[in-house]
Amino acid sequence: MSDDLVVTRSVRVPRRELQVSFSASGGPGGQHANRNATRVDLRFDVASSSAFTPGQRDRVIAKLGSEIRVSADDERSQLRNRELAEERLVDRLRDALRVERRRRPTKPTAGSKRRRLQAKQRRSETKRQRRRPARDDW
Repeated sequence: MSDDLVVTRSVRVPRRELQVSFSASGGPGGQHANRNATRVDLRFDVASSSAFTPGQRDRVIAKLGSEIRVSADDERSQLRNRELAEERLVDRLRDALRVERRRRPTKPTAGSKRRRLQAKQRRSETKRQRRRPARDDW
C-alpha cells in the first residue's frame, strides 16, 4: 500500500490521517465470523486534514460534515474490507469535491411553444370527440 489515497489529481489523503479500527463483522459465516475481526471502520477528520485547500475543505465539510465514517464488512478478509472502505471514502470525497456547473436559464423556442400548443389542441379535440353529443346536434 502506498502512503496516500488518490482522490483527484490535486487531492491526496495521507493514510496516516485515517483512523482505522477493526471488529467482528457478525452475520453468517460460522466460527470465522465470530472469532476474526474483519469488519473495518474508517474515520477521517476533514477539518484537520492537510490534503485540501481551504475552498475544497469548506466544500467537503458542507456536503459531508467535518468527520467522515465508512465501514466495510462485505468480505471475509480484513485486508479486502480495508481496501473497500478506502475505495468508498475516496468515492465520497470525489463526489463532494465535484463542482456542479451552474444552470444557465433558457427560454423555450418558438417552435417548441408552437408544438406544445398544437399537441394541446389535438388532445382537446380528442376529448371533445368523446363527449356525448348535445341536443342541438341531433
